[in-house]
Formats: sequence, C-alpha cells, structure tokens
Amino acid sequence: MTQPNSIDAVQAMLGEQGYVCGRALATVVFLSLKLGRPLFLEGEAGVGKTEIAKALASGLNRRLIRLQCFEGLDASSAVYEWNFPAQMVAIRTAEASGGADRGSLQTELFSDDYLIERPLLQAMRPDEHGAPVLLIDELDRTDEPFEAFLLEALSDFQVTIPELGTVQAPEPPIVIVTSNRTREVHDALKRRCLYHWVDYPNFEREIEILHARAPEAAEALSREVVAFVQHLRTEDLFKKPGVAETIDWAKCLLALDVINLSPEVIGDTLGAILKYQDDIQKLQGSEAKRILDEAKATLEPA
Repeated sequence: MTQPNSIDAVQAMLGEQGYVCGRALATVVFLSLKLGRPLFLEGEAGVGKTEIAKALASGLNRRLIRLQCFEGLDASSAVYEWNFPAQMVAIRTAEASGGADRGSLQTELFSDDYLIERPLLQAMRPDEHGAPVLLIDELDRTDEPFEAFLLEALSDFQVTIPELGTVQAPEPPIVIVTSNRTREVHDALKRRCLYHWVDYPNFEREIEILHARAPEAAEALSREVVAFVQHLRTEDLFKKPGVAETIDWAKCLLALDVINLSPEVIGDTLGAILKYQDDIQKLQGSEAKRILDEAKATLEPA
C-alpha cells in the first residue's frame, strides 16, 4: 500500500486498524512518513505508543520488526550474532574429512549462512512489500552506550558487521522509538527524530478508542468505565491506569456479563486496571464507591 498523502488520510488509515488518534499525533506521523525521519514517542505506559507501530505496519501492509529494549542490551542482541554451534559443527566436519583449508573455511564460517540476524539488521534488508516498520520499544530501559550505538543506525540507516562490512538499507525503514520516560534519553538521539508526547486521551477520545477496541460493550457501560478510569487517574496512585487497562477492564466486565458498574464489581475486578497492591488497597471499601459516584455525577445522558 502507498503511504497516505495527507494528515486526514493518516487518521483514516490508523482508524481502519482500530487506532484512534488526534490530529497532532496524525500530523507527526504524516511528517515522519513524508520526510523519512524516525518518530520518537514518549509518554506513560499504556497510552498507545507501541500500538501505533502495529497499526502503521498493518495499514501500510509492511513487515513489523520489534526490538524490545532491556537493561544490558548490546549490539550482538540488537544487530546480529554468529551461529556458534553450527560453526563448530562445520569445523569438526572439515577436520574429520581432512580437507580443511583454513582460509576458505574461515570465509565460509563468517558468511550469511551462519549469520543470525537480529531486529536492526533485519530492518536494513530489502523487502518486496517496502521498507519495514522498525519498532524500538522502551528505549529508556537500555543503557546510554546503546543509545550511542543507535546513532549510526538512525543517522545513516546502516549497521556494520566487522566480518562482512557495512550493510545499508536500500530504503530507510519506518522507525518508531518509544520511551516511558523512566530516564531521560540523550538529546543527540532525539535530534535525529521527530518528537511527540502521547498523553492520556480526553473522555470523548477514550470512548472512541473503547468503541474501536471493544465494540461489543454497551454505550452506558463504556461511558461508566471511561469516566471511572479518568477519575481514577486523578488519584494519588503509584501507577495510573493507561488506555490498555481501560480496554482490558471493559473486556473483563463483558466476560462477567456486567451491565452497570457497582462498588462490588469494581472491587472484584481491580486487578484488571491496577497492577500494584498498594494502589488496590487504596480503593478498597468506600473509596471505590466515592470515585464511582463522582464519575457518574459527571456523565450526561448518553
């Protein structure tokens, strides 16, 4: 599929994949596609940063390549590594046959046949459907040395393999970098990207999202769920629920055949929206009823 030629087309394409976004986010996505610049998305966990990469890949019919970041991530995990067991088998086989030529054997051992491609190298390879979508997810979990390593990949869209040389992408991949801001990412990397802060949606947009992702939920229940979650985010919690938790909770309530929220139902299903015991304890007893009453008071007739 060809890339969308307007901001409205971006919104429509993402909407067809069940991803509801505002014009500001659609604009930065459009510019990222138009200019071939990586897109750096920052925001709280669960607000849809990862999902936009999935929606883009699906909407554009491109391959999605995901690099999940973690502490200690290095080049061998992100770019490539050699298939050491297979290399050892080849060496033993050559020695057993008695015809091992050291020079030719070394050339063979460090060829594509023994190369295990990791996400960054995969993203540099040609693809018949067009450049893939490369998702570098939760970059803030890595160490600063890995950020420095990424600069080459994001600046020139190439990676270097000492034994084989430099591999450059024939067409730059569509790069989405996400961060939950557990630490600040260095400015040098941010400068190579377009930036957007993905915030919690307002009431109406979260209703749209819920309709798209859990369309079987009744209107009245959807409004109560969103109103409750939005009020919950104003509380002093260790981890506020994201949009992902709103969707999960609505699906849990549907599985229980719940029609309307009640303090009892909320108490039984808090594990779907809150992930820390301290937060759950805060909502036991009358607190859940207080927040529910406040949420219902803000709702207008559907």
